[in-house]
Amino acid sequence: MAPITVLRLATRAIRPSGLFRATQLPRARVQAPAAWSLGRPAFSTSMKLRSGQHDDETYEEFSARFEKEFDGVQDVFELQRNLNNCFAYDLVPSVEVLSAALRAARRVNDFPTAVRIFEGVKAKVENQEQYKQYLEALEGLRQELGVALREELYPEQE
Repeated sequence: MAPITVLRLATRAIRPSGLFRATQLPRARVQAPAAWSLGRPAFSTSMKLRSGQHDDETYEEFSARFEKEFDGVQDVFELQRNLNNCFAYDLVPSVEVLSAALRAARRVNDFPTAVRIFEGVKAKVENQEQYKQYLEALEGLRQELGVALREELYPEQE
């Protein structure tokens, strides 16, 4: 006997009796979704609504917006959400935005996120020279806040 036949026979033995089965309605009594009865498709045909306020934003407006958002950060979740939003764009944040993010990380006492800000910058820049320029521009603030770089914390892993 084929294995599937054995499986069918085994499951017949443990099936509940017909008394406990749900009764099936005839096809004519099954109600169709309202969209079908109206002749419309069941899926949405409208465009996804987007916020249009940031479509044609300049780099200066972008920087000012994120500086303001980082200045208002009150907890770690908000800080990390703003960082994700900021680094999601196809550009490297300005030094002012990064300094506001570092100050916000210090304000909510989140050292790992402060270190990861520099890792994000390193991933976003086009070359190592740009990364060094960002490090030079943020060196004073980095020393003031006591934020170490990943390269300083784990030199052998590079």
